[in-house]
Amino acid sequence: MGILRTGATSAAVRIQVSRTGRPALGSRMKAHSLPPELPLDQVLVGDCVDAINRLPAASVDLVFADPPYNLQLGGDLRRPDDSLVDAVDDDWDKFSSFADYDAFTRDWLSACRRVLKPDGALWVIGSYHNIFRVGSILQDLGFWMLNDIVWRKANPMPNFRGRRFTNAHETLIWAARGESSKYTFHYEALKGGNDDLQMRSDWYLPLCTGEERLKDGKGAKIHPTQKPEALLARVMLSASNPGDVILDPFFGTGTTGAVAKALGRRFIGVERETVYAEAARKRIAAIEPLPPEAFAIAPSKRSEPRVPFLSLVEAGLVKAGETVTDEKRRHSAIIRADGTLVLGPAVGSIHKIGALAQGLPACNGWTFWHVEREGGLLLLDALRGRIRAELAAA
Repeated sequence: MGILRTGATSAAVRIQVSRTGRPALGSRMKAHSLPPELPLDQVLVGDCVDAINRLPAASVDLVFADPPYNLQLGGDLRRPDDSLVDAVDDDWDKFSSFADYDAFTRDWLSACRRVLKPDGALWVIGSYHNIFRVGSILQDLGFWMLNDIVWRKANPMPNFRGRRFTNAHETLIWAARGESSKYTFHYEALKGGNDDLQMRSDWYLPLCTGEERLKDGKGAKIHPTQKPEALLARVMLSASNPGDVILDPFFGTGTTGAVAKALGRRFIGVERETVYAEAARKRIAAIEPLPPEAFAIAPSKRSEPRVPFLSLVEAGLVKAGETVTDEKRRHSAIIRADGTLVLGPAVGSIHKIGALAQGLPACNGWTFWHVEREGGLLLLDALRGRIRAELAAA
């Protein structure tokens, strides 16, 4: 089941839609650095704006929101064989007008912005029905857009009427609380897990299916729009740290809480439908957290100590007069005693000479130049890593 190891999660219940609920009691508090009144790792039942407004200001690191999409369905949706499609027609997705939906959106986004820390960020997912309206209100409230992410569904529902394109994607907006926010982004970790390529803004992931999909005792889906764990895992791994508090104002059946628990994060969930909230609690209780080493944040290269190339010369890892070359041995330069390289009449840093050799405006010399070692080529960056390891040990 995705990244999580769980026990039985289905709840033998039918969905009963209501717009009210009761607040949950009891909590597990983080031992340090968090306000004691935060209801950590709880599912709060009730209106999301009321519940969020009871939280302390600037107490949440990240918000993930999967709000009602306001799908505006105008009747039953049927397949070509006239069988009924299990579409989203619940009361919680119905609004009397666009103005009503916009007011609702402004209210919950304003509440979330108040509880976000200054360097916090928000993710919100939607479809073409609502995401443009949400995005406009986000900007009106002072959020700072960072990316829009296209979730390309590996197994989308067909367009049964054949009058429009298949809706094969949903859109996520990633926004910082403000323009000056120093938001979290684990660029190197994402790149490392993506075959050393930058993670793109189109994510190809399947819908929530199989054992991951929560069902009631009759085999019906408990929630019509349950999101896949892999989607939430990528959001959290990219934009949060272990121990961070993640708020989900539309908790549903608890995907955010389940993934947060597995990945060493804390969560606060708000859900007004008691059936969903109870299913979420049972699901999360069955989650076995991953070992810390499975989600620990890898050190960022930007945070590692600066090591000049001269340090490699002084440490004897490379020698003056030695030749450096690129991976395909097309270019070469000579190391000087002062930590510069010489290429023909030109003398300069490993970066400047690397760029000159290729006819490019810039070059990362650490990842371009190699030295001969034991019958093969060794990247200069690997030698720099040895010095960094010694510094860390010291």
